[in-house]
Amino acid sequence: QVQLVESGGGLVQAGGSLRLSCAASGAVSSINFMGWYRQAPGKQRELVAFITSGGTTTYADPVKGRFTISRENTWKTVYLQMNSLKPEDTGVYYCKAIPYFTRVEYWGQGTQVTVSS
Repeated sequence: QVQLVESGGGLVQAGGSLRLSCAASGAVSSINFMGWYRQAPGKQRELVAFITSGGTTTYADPVKGRFTISRENTWKTVYLQMNSLKPEDTGVYYCKAIPYFTRVEYWGQGTQVTVSS
């Protein structure tokens, strides 16, 4: 199993920056995919960015050019650097991991990001 713990959220003014961290433990060597998702109250959870074991990164259109996902080679920590934040970025941000050879998804408990106008 994989355990995930997010941190780094908080309250920031529009135009500011935050860096989120996802600390992974357990069977980290089995991870093939890690991604960041976010969810606002009353809305469905949506993909923000993801990174594969090969280092390929993908971003949702609203965050391209502003957010950057990165990881340590050991998968111990995955980061989401968020710049030029907008009120529309407000939500609970979750980290997700998917191991090789399975369709099991592991989720953290989330960290709140609030961007004031």
